[in-house]
Amino acid sequence: MSAVSFQNLSKTFPDGTRALRGVDLEIAEGEFIALVGPSGCGKTTLLRILAGLDGPSSGTVIIGGTDASGLEPGERDLAMVFQNYALFPHLSVFENLAFGLRARKRPKDEVDQAVRGVADRLGLSGLLKRKPGELSGGQRQRVALGRLLARNPAIHLLDEPLSNLDANLRSSMRDELARLHREHGRTTLYVTHDQVEAMTLGQRICVMNEGEIVQLGTPSEIYGRPATRFVAEFFGSPAINLLAGQVAAEEGEDPRFLLGGQTLDLAVKTAPAPGSVLLGLRPESLAAVPCSEHGSTLETTLDRVEDLGDSRLLRLSCE
Repeated sequence: MSAVSFQNLSKTFPDGTRALRGVDLEIAEGEFIALVGPSGCGKTTLLRILAGLDGPSSGTVIIGGTDASGLEPGERDLAMVFQNYALFPHLSVFENLAFGLRARKRPKDEVDQAVRGVADRLGLSGLLKRKPGELSGGQRQRVALGRLLARNPAIHLLDEPLSNLDANLRSSMRDELARLHREHGRTTLYVTHDQVEAMTLGQRICVMNEGEIVQLGTPSEIYGRPATRFVAEFFGSPAINLLAGQVAAEEGEDPRFLLGGQTLDLAVKTAPAPGSVLLGLRPESLAAVPCSEHGSTLETTLDRVEDLGDSRLLRLSCE
């Protein structure tokens, strides 16, 4: 059993910093959860507490239906990949990949087969005799990831494992991680500040800020129905357009959004009560129309065009 539950989990460091504030989170067995948020939001602290490297100030961690409070890291059947590699510098790449299996006294043939299989998938086959000091940052990160994949525990914890890879390799490694999860179905917690990684890998995304979970949902829910301004602005490139205005509605009529001297019809089933609101418009939902058209239109001024080759970004201003 590898389901994970965080129950009212809080963490305060000796200097008074509150890293986690009453976190409640249920992760099903075999689920891939992306923990995403800015630096200092508490996502890595949550991962370290699950791994047993840190203890909570209050609250409970449940692994497979068992309170994990008294379990040492080695008793939790999980493995963690750090952003900063955590490799043995005196061991070769092969020995680093084999370490977890050898520590569990697996047969030599099984160790050799697992290591060479992982090395082949990660492009490390030609580096097995080298030491970490002879590798590039991206190669060391692949070795760290390979250690986890070779051992293949019940729970995979990944703390920004692709951060030091170039764009092409990062994309191929995302595909590899997704494939491995489909094949093996391990419970996975993946920490990142990269929205693309979160959206493409996570079955659900847990958005954190200032030690709290601000929204939990599928990628479509997070992007299409953000719960807060923070979530709306964190996801999307180009960023969402946010317009501060007023909602007005006459009885029996559709609500309208008032921005300065302009009026925008709101074709929504459920509108907020009349008053001040923040209207969010995703760039891909907008279209240019002649100024003579009215209704669901806003009159804007074109300030700048950014040519990206396959597309153009229009920077507009609206009074």
